Amino acid sequence: MSTEKKPAGGASKKAGGSKKGIDYGVVVTRGEHQKGVVPRLSQKYREVALPELKKRHPDTNVMEFPKIVKIVVNSCQGEATQNIKALESAAAELEAITGQKAVFTRAKKSIAAFKLREGMPIGTLVTLRRERMWEFYDRLVSVVLPRIRDFRGVSLNSFDGRGNYSIGLREQTIFPEIEADKVDKSRGLSVTIVTSAKTDDAARELLALMDMPFRK
Repeated sequence: MSTEKKPAGGASKKAGGSKKGIDYGVVVTRGEHQKGVVPRLSQKYREVALPELKKRHPDTNVMEFPKIVKIVVNSCQGEATQNIKALESAAAELEAITGQKAVFTRAKKSIAAFKLREGMPIGTLVTLRRERMWEFYDRLVSVVLPRIRDFRGVSLNSFDGRGNYSIGLREQTIFPEIEADKVDKSRGLSVTIVTSAKTDDAARELLALMDMPFRK
């Protein structure tokens, strides 16, 4: 993992100041977050998305407008029951992608047919909040999703009924942090965007304003 410090999105010291210093066209790069630099999509939420929501719903209390709370990146490895090194490799890749330490998830019950015992590690996940969350979301919508072959947008039907949105990715090599020639096998992962929206429609409206490339 790189320890080189880079300003988020290549922003200047003016990024946290007036609107004139904002460049919404610059994609943030992964690295250790630099204190004092505001992620560009965090700034866009406050200065573009939130005012637009207020304009569309003038009778709504400002505290009720939805926002992104956290992003959970998860990778489940069924082969970990036989080969624990596969899980370790998945965790290392997840850490490279998110820039944060991954934790192991364990089986909640035993299933003899899958040679699975309760408490056995079978997956790894990372929960992102605040600056890291915004930086990951920025890379996801600006760089990662467009790199999918024949990409035509993400589904509008992947909400869970409570305002949360999930995206399934078939391989980790679409992330620029992963070097394809060093990958031993393709591993799928899922990205869950947790919002404070009370309905799927409100969450869909929020994510659309935050550059989520929904399929038309």
